[in-house]
Amino acid sequence: MAGGNGTSPCASCKLLRRRCTQDCIFAPYFPSNDPHKFAIVHRVFGASNVSKMLQDLPVHQRTDAVSSLVYEANARGRDPVYGCAGAISCLQNQVSELQMQLAVAQAEVLCIQMQQESMVLPSEPIDSCTDDERTYFLNNNLPQYLNFPSSSSSGVIHDSLKREGIYGHDMVS
Repeated sequence: MAGGNGTSPCASCKLLRRRCTQDCIFAPYFPSNDPHKFAIVHRVFGASNVSKMLQDLPVHQRTDAVSSLVYEANARGRDPVYGCAGAISCLQNQVSELQMQLAVAQAEVLCIQMQQESMVLPSEPIDSCTDDERTYFLNNNLPQYLNFPSSSSSGVIHDSLKREGIYGHDMVS
């Protein structure tokens, strides 16, 4: 008998070389035209575990669960140690770096605005902030102007090892 789609067994039954029944738990989520999807999930989690997970969930949550399992399995394939946590850590590090760049740019804007407001003589050139002024604004005055939490309180996981980011370029945390 054919699987859920009526023409061929689902990808899981093909891979496991078993008969695909009408009530196959895998058939709606692992169609026969996408065998790689089940293969990667099976390699990481095992068919029995995936079957138990799906059976324990309400039907309306199973599609999302399968998407999550496929994502995690692919992440484990790219980074066997950290999996999704490694990808999240890389993204959090990128956010922290971008927040710091934004803070520096905002500090420079504040320095220029303050220099312009302090009645600088028109004949004097307006220079950018000195390192001392920039440090003062970053450490003392700037946080009140920013609308995001400091990187020390954001829970960023710092990893001192160089590893490949999720987009293929090297990340140094």
